[in-house]
Amino acid sequence: MAQVHNSSVSNIVPPRDECLYTKCYCEENVWKLCDHIQQHSTDELQRVYAVFISNQDRVIPLWKQKAARQPGQPVLWDYHVILLYNQPAGSDIYDLDTVLPFPVSFREYVERTIGSNERLKEQFHRFFRVVPAASFLKMFASDRSHMRKENGEWQSPPPTYPCIVAQDGTQMNLDSYISMELGTGPGEVMTLQQFWSKFSASVG
Repeated sequence: MAQVHNSSVSNIVPPRDECLYTKCYCEENVWKLCDHIQQHSTDELQRVYAVFISNQDRVIPLWKQKAARQPGQPVLWDYHVILLYNQPAGSDIYDLDTVLPFPVSFREYVERTIGSNERLKEQFHRFFRVVPAASFLKMFASDRSHMRKENGEWQSPPPTYPCIVAQDGTQMNLDSYISMELGTGPGEVMTLQQFWSKFSASVG
């Protein structure tokens, strides 16, 4: 039986199988979710964040991912992007690459997908760039060049819609979002402890 997510607020995005999804383009998948919320649940957008997960070496283990070769094994991503919805009843996570429910509670996602840094070597510790959705929609840009091989072929087929361009005309700034250098770039970079402290409790 599928897990039921208890929430006092109705879902703000379509069911998982109705969401626009392109494998290996998590940043654009989340951008599209934010765009849907802006169009259909405008008042809730202020509670929504795009969260980039990475570290200095760009090697982060995440569990409960569909791309895992075997159940129970982590996937080593260079970065990953999820949507966080910070509700009064408790935060939710929307991750189109997880095998967990969609949405899943913040606490369950952190416990089952991220886990503790204490069991990992320091090079695998995860950091979180938390970007308000409204800012993400206006400022993010990707020309998808990071997905090109040296010979020009795609590492993974791109989305069929046009590349995302920032409102100021910028065509590529993905690296500034993936970077986990404190005090730089959009939004706020947090340690796992800071991320947990800010969003694990109910908010007013």
